[in-house]
Amino acid sequence: MSVRDLVVLGSASAVPTKSRNHNGYLLHWDGEGLLFDPGEGTQRQMTHAGLSAHDVTWIYVTHFHGDHCLGVPGIVQRIARDGVEHPVRAVFPASGAEYWERLRHASAFRDTEVIRERPVAGERATLAESPFTLVARRLSHPVEAYGYRLEEPDGVTMLPAELAARGVQGPLVRELQREGRVTTPDGRMVLLEECGVRRPGQKVAFVMDTRLCDGVGELADGVDMLVIESTFLGEDTALATEYGHLTAGQAGGVAAEAGVRHLVLTHFSERYRVEDEHRFLDEAAARFGGEITLAHDLDRIPLPRRRDAAVTGPAAPSPAPGP
Repeated sequence: MSVRDLVVLGSASAVPTKSRNHNGYLLHWDGEGLLFDPGEGTQRQMTHAGLSAHDVTWIYVTHFHGDHCLGVPGIVQRIARDGVEHPVRAVFPASGAEYWERLRHASAFRDTEVIRERPVAGERATLAESPFTLVARRLSHPVEAYGYRLEEPDGVTMLPAELAARGVQGPLVRELQREGRVTTPDGRMVLLEECGVRRPGQKVAFVMDTRLCDGVGELADGVDMLVIESTFLGEDTALATEYGHLTAGQAGGVAAEAGVRHLVLTHFSERYRVEDEHRFLDEAAARFGGEITLAHDLDRIPLPRRRDAAVTGPAAPSPAPGP
């Protein structure tokens, strides 16, 4: 059975607290394990969450401030120590290659060859690797930072009544899905758009340290889940802008304008007390009427159910196959 959920390994910002570890998020995407911004202590948090190094197939670093990357040495060395054999691709800003190299070889250990580096550069970069396309978009922060967006190809939901009416059955159904058209035994040409509707692929965006900028909206546009920093409350908007961060209200505004389905707030400043947590939800909810989760360490947050294919229009003639 395919699993798609987000495991929150840490939800603090620059300074961890008694209840919140430094950043860390592992997204289960069917057989993939996408580890975002492993901060200090991520390896231990994975143990608490019942995860292992073998669960990690991707490592994404948004930027090289310590709370987003100081867990890299432990994760890499654990991958080596536990004998992980599958490739683990590492995505990070190319401008921080020096920092990546320091973290990658931070201490003496028996190294591994499974780490495959994928540095990104420019305003926008795209990596097309199955089972999704990755879009990296530059954001606005004192050091170069990127947000990441995962896009699954659209699939097709077949309509049994339409298939039957046109005499398409058995192996012809698969051929129709693959080729976009098929000839039935009685010589009729049947097109895919006559028998199916487009099923939108799921989309997830991770937006960490940034001010409001065009890249934030582009990454968030129409995603099923937006995991986004909300470091400050509205009363500290000036500080947020100065230090290159967002407020909870700004995060809610982004979600509303982008048509997000599920908003996950995280990366909270240590300046606020536990009693203040409801204020983050309140400020985001004042701008966004959809589902909101205020992240806590070790939360497991399922991706929303797929959108209803029937409301998205006819299938394209030659769609990319979905899972």
